[in-house]
Amino acid sequence: QVQLVESGGGLVQAGGSLRLSCEASGVAVRFNDMGWYRQAPGKQRELVALIKRGISTDYADSVKGRFTISRNDGHTTVYLWMNSLKPEDTAVYYCKTNFYGDDYWGQGTQVTVST
Repeated sequence: QVQLVESGGGLVQAGGSLRLSCEASGVAVRFNDMGWYRQAPGKQRELVALIKRGISTDYADSVKGRFTISRNDGHTTVYLWMNSLKPEDTAVYYCKTNFYGDDYWGQGTQVTVST
């Protein structure tokens, strides 16, 4: 059974940093595409960052140069390092993977950036 559990969200001032974690069980993050998504109030959920099998990564234009996605050496956790945070980064952040054709999502973690 695939489970994804996010943590690390919180309240931070603009310009600050946070590190989000996605702890995965039932799936090897090294061998699956793992993504971070976010959804702000009244907006559609959007892809923020993706780490593919191997080491390639992809980012939304709005976060390039500020956010970094990575995996840990044990291949069980995916991180999202967020720097230079802006109020428009405020959203619920979700971890997602696709395993044998099924999408799996975590419960989300709230990130709030104040001015």
